[in-house]
Amino acid sequence: MIDTPLERLRAATRRARDLAGADDAPAFDPFPLLEALHRHGARAVVIGQVAGIMHGSTEPTRDLDLLWDGDPAHAPALTAALAAVGARLMDESGRPLPARPDSLLRPKTQFTSAGADGDCCTPALAWGGLQVGDCLDRAVAATGPDGLVVRYVCREDLIRMRRALGRPKDLRRADELDALPG
Repeated sequence: MIDTPLERLRAATRRARDLAGADDAPAFDPFPLLEALHRHGARAVVIGQVAGIMHGSTEPTRDLDLLWDGDPAHAPALTAALAAVGARLMDESGRPLPARPDSLLRPKTQFTSAGADGDCCTPALAWGGLQVGDCLDRAVAATGPDGLVVRYVCREDLIRMRRALGRPKDLRRADELDALPG
């Protein structure tokens, strides 16, 4: 039985890798970036479906979304972590951005890397009226046997985030999280 958040995420990553082998899509593997975030001391919290998987969701994903506080003093660590995995930064319309800390000082910056694509969001991003900055203080941490620490949004906040977005897939995923034990 898979009972820790990081074990659930590793199992989901293996399943995604197996599926990618079948359709020539790049393999989803968030661990290189999660390890770089940890190594560089980046204050980022996992949100989105990766957080859902860590809470027990079984629906797969192919992206890694992050929430950070948007403080310019914290941007260099996040930039260094992204650079360590060769990530390219883009604005919301997909235009390339320089790999500099000031590129992350916007409500949302997209990134793409060999193992994971996603969004780096700040509390300035409109989230259906939800104050997502408060989610940073309530985030939980999972620690692996190798010392890797991954901070991710707490289940209640993730459910609120999904309901605030209101897209069909988010509502479905919120219902799934609501139905999970614990």
